[in-house]
Amino acid sequence: MENDPEIIYSSHCTKFAKDGRVVEVSIFRIETETTWHLEVINEQNTSTVWDDPFETDDAAWAEFLSTVEDEGMMAFEDVPTVLH
Repeated sequence: MENDPEIIYSSHCTKFAKDGRVVEVSIFRIETETTWHLEVINEQNTSTVWDDPFETDDAAWAEFLSTVEDEGMMAFEDVPTVLH
């Protein structure tokens, strides 16, 4: 029986609040991979996942911050979304 690979979480994982809204930012990779994945979960537990992985966890965090700056917290409304 094969064990599932471990998930490594970035130190950037956090709850992020702005404009009266709170989201949970999850940046992670599978131990056997080198690229990082970005997922943002809103207050209604709806997930927004970036389709393309990031070379570093810092790059994923920068993309999250850029999305908040460009689109605001409304980018994470209660509609399941995959971003590229």
